[in-house]
Amino acid sequence: MAGSTPASATGDAEAGTAAVRPPQLDQGARGVVGLAAHRTAEMAGAPIGLVGRRGVSPWAEAWRRFKRHKLAVASLFVLALMVLAVLLGPTIWKVAINEIDFTARLKPPSFAHPFGTDDLGQDILARMLYGGRISLAVGLAAMLMAITVGVVIGAIAGISRGGVDAALMWLTDLFLSLPQLPLLLLIIYLFRDTLKTTFGPEVGVFLLIVAVIGLFRWMPVARLVRAQFFSLREKEFVEAARALGASTSRQVVRHILPNALGPVIVAGTIDVAAAIIAESTLSFLGLGFPPDIPTWGRLLFDAKDHMDIAAHWALFPGAAIFFTVLTINFIGDGLRDALDPRRVL
Repeated sequence: MAGSTPASATGDAEAGTAAVRPPQLDQGARGVVGLAAHRTAEMAGAPIGLVGRRGVSPWAEAWRRFKRHKLAVASLFVLALMVLAVLLGPTIWKVAINEIDFTARLKPPSFAHPFGTDDLGQDILARMLYGGRISLAVGLAAMLMAITVGVVIGAIAGISRGGVDAALMWLTDLFLSLPQLPLLLLIIYLFRDTLKTTFGPEVGVFLLIVAVIGLFRWMPVARLVRAQFFSLREKEFVEAARALGASTSRQVVRHILPNALGPVIVAGTIDVAAAIIAESTLSFLGLGFPPDIPTWGRLLFDAKDHMDIAAHWALFPGAAIFFTVLTINFIGDGLRDALDPRRVL
């Protein structure tokens, strides 16, 4: 009959459809396939949690893994409160940092002075809120300087071969072998007055301390970045980019460096804590900021002669340094776990 489909053709079409239809897996087979996918991802070094998770960006996955670290989340909350306190606190607690009141000299904590007063009757809470900005700014600026120098030197050494790599690692080892504290004191002694005259007492000392601390904190970052580059430059995606004609700079900027930033971020959090401690040490030794700039280390230096009669003067600045460094270290631990693709969370 015209227009009708032969039975043989219909049967062939159904047979062809059945031939191309994907096989239906039972529950056990699907479990075996899923386990094989997880094993393959684990051997490839990919995050296990990403298998079967479509539309999840790497940073969203890192945040999900970071939230599993309870101490890191709590530390992030505490550090955020401290940062907000030093940024917004002076607008709420409007006591002048240099207001002298000899009638309230060395008073313990009270309603009028929650953190007590110093030997001149100055409010310690107001001075801590002001000095916290400087201490945190020194830590962040010194960290950025150390990370920048370390990434540049480590990237050049990691992508280079032969003499360039050897020379940069020799320079790194040289800086690592130098006695840091004596050199810090020498550099500050030689250049402090010059920078004070050029940039003013606050900016000059700030630039000097940031430069000195950053100068002696870039070496671990450089070695870490170099090791990451050695591992990543032989990966398949870098070799593919190289085969497609990508230049060396493009390989570094677009392919290798973004995949090496995880350990660098962790190292940066540790450098912030180390820089805050270094600034506090220099201020405690009397080689940091001037006496009228109350950083946390400077408050400890001023309180050292009154520990027996005014322990609160040293207790609160010391506790601020302690909790800041502790929370930053816990955040670094959480970032290390969140950015490590071989760790199952």
